Amino acid sequence: MDQIKKYEFKKILEELRKKGGRGTELISVYIPPDKQISDVTSHLREEYGQAMNIKSKITRTNVQSALDSIISKLKYLYVGENGLVIFCGAVDKGGNKTDIETYIVEPPDKVLSYIYHCDSSFYLEPLEAMIEEKDKFGLIVLDRREATIGILQGKVVEPLKHLTSSVPGKIRKGGQSAPRFQRLREIAIDDFYKRIGEHATRILLPVSDLKGILIGGPSPTKDEFLKGEYLHYELRNKIIGAFDVAYTDESGLYELVEKAEDALEGQDLIREKKLMVRFMKLLANDDRMITYGKDEVLKKLELGAVDTLLLSADIDTEPLHELVDRAEETGARVELITSDFEEGAQLKRAFGGVAAILRYRSRQKQDL
Repeated sequence: MDQIKKYEFKKILEELRKKGGRGTELISVYIPPDKQISDVTSHLREEYGQAMNIKSKITRTNVQSALDSIISKLKYLYVGENGLVIFCGAVDKGGNKTDIETYIVEPPDKVLSYIYHCDSSFYLEPLEAMIEEKDKFGLIVLDRREATIGILQGKVVEPLKHLTSSVPGKIRKGGQSAPRFQRLREIAIDDFYKRIGEHATRILLPVSDLKGILIGGPSPTKDEFLKGEYLHYELRNKIIGAFDVAYTDESGLYELVEKAEDALEGQDLIREKKLMVRFMKLLANDDRMITYGKDEVLKKLELGAVDTLLLSADIDTEPLHELVDRAEETGARVELITSDFEEGAQLKRAFGGVAAILRYRSRQKQDL
């Protein structure tokens, strides 16, 4: 699911989240792709009968009206490959007024099970889970005794390889000189670090869309590993942080994710901030490499001059669609910028939410 579609879907969920009923009058129905519509209709008719037991006449009437509306619409609806979700109920309009409203949503991911839910708000959790970030991050925890390599995808940690070392303890056997023992120990440590690097390369390098790598372990072990450049250079370039963790087995992977929570949450923000800092620098020093405002940006898109289109997450979806369509036609990169930091807020406030970094210098300068 690309950024724009995710943005639009979040807007839909935000609108649905605002809807409220006076009682348990809002119905949510999740239909998996393999569920027969006839079975859904039969179940809703049963619920209609059960609704007769609701004590409040107003609530009873509203629930039955919503069920009637859903049943009638099911005759004409097509369940796609991801299933279908229907929200319907008596939405509170204030001033002692309600309206029966119906929303039909095509889910971005497959609905796994049939759900019927009746409450004072629509049941949105399954849809919200579908658009949660599922970026992949490599995980490595190590000390001089053992190491574990895994992957974090979304909120799921998958351990993939556990290694143990042959590094001797700090107490040497009789007959060995201290310098010789220390050299043997250093060689064994170096060999173990190399082995960790080799396994990490085999496991993590082929992973498509690997967003970053986290390293964990006690100091100074993890620092030795990083300074020794035991990882493949492509993996080294993806390291986003090193963290002190007490464990280096499977539980250490979970501890590493917990310690790196702030770093993980800030990844998108860091990327967005870098783009806006670049835009602002060009604006100050080389403003023929940028443009802003919907009309000016559209002109540059038509010329194929736009390298990166910057859109505020707060602009309306209608102009957003037009700009994105033009960008896709010319191969321009599209970035959605939140207002969670000063430069992002400035994109909306000072530039109308639309700006672009160009592929080549424009002949004309723009005046802010």
